[in-house]
Amino acid sequence: MAISLQKGQKIDLTKGRAGLSSLVVGLGWDPVKKGGGFLGGLLGGGGAQIDCDASVLLLNEQGKLQDSKDLIYFGNKQSACGSVTHTGDNLTGEGDGDDEQVIVDLNRIPSHIHKIVFVVNIYQCVSRKQDFGMIQNAYIRIMDRSNNSELVHYNLTDNYSGLTALFPGEIYRHNGEWKFNAVGQGTTDTAIKEIAQKYI
Repeated sequence: MAISLQKGQKIDLTKGRAGLSSLVVGLGWDPVKKGGGFLGGLLGGGGAQIDCDASVLLLNEQGKLQDSKDLIYFGNKQSACGSVTHTGDNLTGEGDGDDEQVIVDLNRIPSHIHKIVFVVNIYQCVSRKQDFGMIQNAYIRIMDRSNNSELVHYNLTDNYSGLTALFPGEIYRHNGEWKFNAVGQGTTDTAIKEIAQKYI
């Protein structure tokens, strides 16, 4: 049974789970459904679909990106060490289940990596005039890849209107174990490269 977290809560992932090494991190979201009538048709019919992109930052003990290959996104789908793999880009957010998934092999993460930060941003948000007020039902969940059992689930329930990047959660080392932090913060960063610059 998955543990549902609230914003800011932290939970042990590996403590008491000696065999846990391979995780699937699922991220999901849905576009807000537009109403009917003239305005609904105007907004829903002609507007560009919202393309949210999940990315991962592998940070060292100082909270910095040591290498450009430690940024995993649709343009670099696997870390150099092979411990983190992005399974591919979903362009619309339509449909049930995870929109994008990241596979994390805890045993292969280099010792200098102390934090795995998950971020979702809106592709071309400025030119398309889109923000996370147009997205609903956003969540992050972590599964044990060996049996697909869900360990942790965090629904992002804040109002993120006007924000264009979300930090749903992070996995980090603590006393030799791995923990998960339900972050749930939003920023106005407009591209993953802009986000990465903050960690250099």
